[in-house]
Formats: sequence, C-alpha cells, structure tokens
Amino acid sequence: MSSKQTFKVCWCFRLRFKLCEVEPPADIKELFSRYSENDMMTAENLQRFMAEVQGDDKVTKEEAEAAVDATIKELKHLPIFHRRVLNLDAFIRYLFSDSNHPLPFPPKVMHDMEAPLAHYFIYTGHNSYLTGNQISSDCSIVPIIESLKRGVRVIELDMWPNSTKDDIDIVHGGTLTAPVKLNKCLEAIKTHAFVASEYPVILTLEDHLTPDLQAKVAKMVTKTFGDVLYYSESENMIDFPSPESLKKRIVVSTKPPKEYLDNAKSMKENDESSMKTKTSSDDDAWGVEFSDTLEKPVPIDEDHKDEEFQYEEESVKQNMEPEYKQLIAIQAKKLKGGVKDWLHNDPTAAKRISLRETRLEKAIENHATDVIRFTQRNLLRVFPKGSRIDSSNYNPLIGWSHGAQMVAFNMQTHGRSLWLMQGMFRANGGCGYVKKPDFFLKDDPDGKIFDPKNTLPVKKTLKVKVYMGDGWHLDFKRTHFDIYSPPDFYVKIGIAGVQADSVMKKTKILQDDWKPKWEEEFEFPLTVPELALLRVEVHEYDMTEKDDFGGQTCLPVFELRSGIRAVPLHDQKGDKYKSVKLLMRFDFV
Repeated sequence: MSSKQTFKVCWCFRLRFKLCEVEPPADIKELFSRYSENDMMTAENLQRFMAEVQGDDKVTKEEAEAAVDATIKELKHLPIFHRRVLNLDAFIRYLFSDSNHPLPFPPKVMHDMEAPLAHYFIYTGHNSYLTGNQISSDCSIVPIIESLKRGVRVIELDMWPNSTKDDIDIVHGGTLTAPVKLNKCLEAIKTHAFVASEYPVILTLEDHLTPDLQAKVAKMVTKTFGDVLYYSESENMIDFPSPESLKKRIVVSTKPPKEYLDNAKSMKENDESSMKTKTSSDDDAWGVEFSDTLEKPVPIDEDHKDEEFQYEEESVKQNMEPEYKQLIAIQAKKLKGGVKDWLHNDPTAAKRISLRETRLEKAIENHATDVIRFTQRNLLRVFPKGSRIDSSNYNPLIGWSHGAQMVAFNMQTHGRSLWLMQGMFRANGGCGYVKKPDFFLKDDPDGKIFDPKNTLPVKKTLKVKVYMGDGWHLDFKRTHFDIYSPPDFYVKIGIAGVQADSVMKKTKILQDDWKPKWEEEFEFPLTVPELALLRVEVHEYDMTEKDDFGGQTCLPVFELRSGIRAVPLHDQKGDKYKSVKLLMRFDFV
C-alpha cells in the first residue's frame, strides 16, 4: 500500500514521491519466520519470541494473547484477522506498539524506597518560578506546575519582602524579574504536588525575610499544606528519612535566614541593556554538545561565588520566629572555611549544602572522593553558575558522577542538558527518585571509594542496532523538513556517563525517505553502566543550513530492556510525539 506526495519546485515543475510501505528489516523477517508457522504467529509463538529474543521470560500466555488481541484490534479493517494470529505486517505493528517499550512497561517504581533520602538522585529544579531568563523574565506559577507534572520533586522559591514590606514576593532578587505572590505558589504546589508521583516534594526556600515576614510564611505554609507538611522530630537527624516514609508529604528545606538588607535589590538600577543575552534555545534547537563544556573546570571568581556568599553572614538565627523554625525539616548549612570544612561529615547530624557548578568542578579536582563520601549521608545540591543568565544548564553528570543528589536545573530551558536530566528520571517509573548505585553508598572491601576519574575495566558492552523509523509523516506537515522533497534523516546515538564511556556515533544519511531503514549496528563498551544514559537524536540533513530537529530521547541504560524495542521520540521540550518511533535492538554482552 502506498500513497503519493507532491512537492512544488517552481511554478512549472512538480516532484512526486511515493510514500511506500517499507520492506521489513532482514532480521525481523528472519525472526518472524523462525517463530511462526505457515507465515502466521500464534499467541504461543509470540510468547516464545518474547521469552527467547526479548528476554521477557516471565511473560504469561495470557499476556501474549492480550498483545495479539491488541494488535488485531488496531488492524481490524483487514479481513485476515478473524483468528488470533499475526502475519508479518501485524508482527511489525506489534513491535512498534507502545507496550513494546525499551523501559519497563507500564512504568512502575522498581527501586528500594526505604533508604535515607541521601541514597537517591532527586529530580531538582532551580528558580522554579521563572518563565525565561534569570534577569528579566516573569515569575509565575506556570513553570512550577509544569515541573510538578513532569515529576520534578524539588521546587525552589526565592522569598523577598514586597515593595511595602508587608507581604512576600517570589522573585529573583536584584533583577528585573516580575514577582509572583508566595501564596499563589504554595497553592499551585499543593494542587499539583502528587499528580505525577506520590513521593515527597522538597520545597527549598531561599530566605531574604525579616522575622515578622518569616512568621507570616509559617502561617501561610501551615494553613496551605496542613497535614501534608512534614515536621522533623528533632533539629538534628543522624540520617534523613526515606522517600517511602515521606509519601505524599511536603518537606521544607532552607538554611538559617540572612538578615534582610535594604539595599539588596539595588542591582535593579543597573543598565537593563547590559543584561540582554541570547538564549541557547533560540540559537540552536539541539543545545550545546557536551564535549564543549566538560573538559576544563572554570576558575572561580567573584561572579561565580555560591549564593551563600552573596550576603553578609549575620548571626540572626536566634531572631528566627519559632513557628518558622519548626517548618524547616532539612537544615541547609552555610559554607565556612575550605573544601574539607564544607565536606565535614558530622556523625550526629545529616545536613544539606549547596554548591555552584563551578565550585563543585573546582572541589572535585583534588577532593573527588571527599565529595562522594560526604554524599553517603548528607545531601549535596548543585546549581547553575551565576553567568547563566540565559537560564542555560550544565552537564548533570558532573554532579551525579560524584554522588550529588540534587542537581538543580532550569527546567524552562530545553536542549541536550535537560534531555539528560529527563532521561535519568525516566528510571524507576518516573517517580522523581532514582536509587544511587551501591558504590556511592559505601567504601569497597579495601576501604577505597569510587572515583569517576579512575580507569576501570569494561563491565559490559551495550550493542545497539538501529533498524528503522516511522511516524514523521503523521506528526509533521509534508513540507516541514524540506519544501521540495521528503526528509533526509540520520540518527546520532551515543552514551553520556563517566568520561571513559561518553561517545557519540551516527548512521548514514538516507535521502528522500519518510520511513528510513538504516539497519546499522553500534557497540558501546561501558565501564560504569550504572551511570550510563543512552542518547538518541534524529537529525534531518540540510546541506545549506543547520540540521533540522527530527526527535530525541534519552534512556537510562541500567533499565533498558533487551531485544527489539519501539523507542518513542520526544520534541525539544521532552514531550512525546504521538507517532514518531525508532525500531531498535538492545543486547548486553
């Protein structure tokens, strides 16, 4: 079955291209032949295929029958399916089905959730209220709601007195951003906190308030959240509670408040023109490639100091309103002294500290194992450097590969960095908490601790075969990629992980084809598969301009299902396309 598409080249000439059903890949035809009888695959045949090829050895006959029935239902217009069997076309339709997902399907929580919070990577937002850049965009509840719907579990709010000093604004202090009221943000969090996940939402508060306004915050928070709010039984916890014990609870975390300085917003008088910046998302749909950002840590200068150092350290904890102090379940500590002092592990009290990305990069140059040992019990939050006024992001592996639980991102800025973040948190059913690998949680038998810079042996090799793609003709307009002809697709595929494992490769370019069939195989040796993410990007080749965006996804290697899988692609924001998928095979050797 085929259809024709016409592309107008000029007023007197038109090109016509057939949109044909593509010949199935040779591997697929061979497997169908092996697992069918008389060119028909029964539920029993499919069950055997699922066990032997897909590695789904626990699949039942009833589940195989349900898969056959679902496929037949899609193809019910064909008279051949009066029996519960699949022909070759129907088998390929099954392979492209949503249930044949590369990750566990349907999504479900699979990790042990009874360990302390410090044992998990946590889906973390930075300045969660901002709609755009860090300097002049609006503050709104919309990005907060969007983040919670995507499963983000850490929401950050910056609290400042309003202009009349009788209420609380959420605003990026010292900038031209337009504020939103705290009570609106709290209501939005209450309504959407557990839409995507029932595991706890951690509310990190950047506090620039006077004691009377802290008391007002305490009343607002307790009234809004009620019984959902978690209160710590003691000021000092030896270990943090577990995500399981905090289900459907909201946890407040902040550091002891700084005395409010009247001149803190004087930056607003700066020349607005000096704050203009070109955003990376406007410049390039793909974002910066990681090889450009990873190699050399940036020296720390006055512009890159941590937020803890931007205001005078005043001893005002004793002035803190008791109702406000009671809210703080996770105490965030100020940084004092050098790296060894920051990373001091107090056996009597677990704590949280925050480091700007550049300060973390500097710290891990000589103290990588100290950072990792610190995160065995304590929480480490990493956030973007101050010069990222365009709300761009950094490579999250810098934090994750050193045990940092809260790698804070600007969720409003799309591109490769955020795709990695979204990929990591597709793991564990998308609940926003991913159990850290065991090597982060304890020393090895020799008393040594994991160091991502060490040269390690290959643990396993991931073999990936890219068979074909489909769905673009359904989700895109005929002339979206090229006014004059069908698209010229190719796939970039690779690994983001520790430096030894990180690599990108690509297929050949297939010209003028809405249903490209590459049938190309790639191998990725992995020294730390527990931290590896599979990156997939589809580019549409353009000879004269930048390649067009054809879709992307990022998948946690440690949860990949082996066998032939339908890999759904997403747009720049991370929203799944309705129809666009790649058919790929994954094998571990």
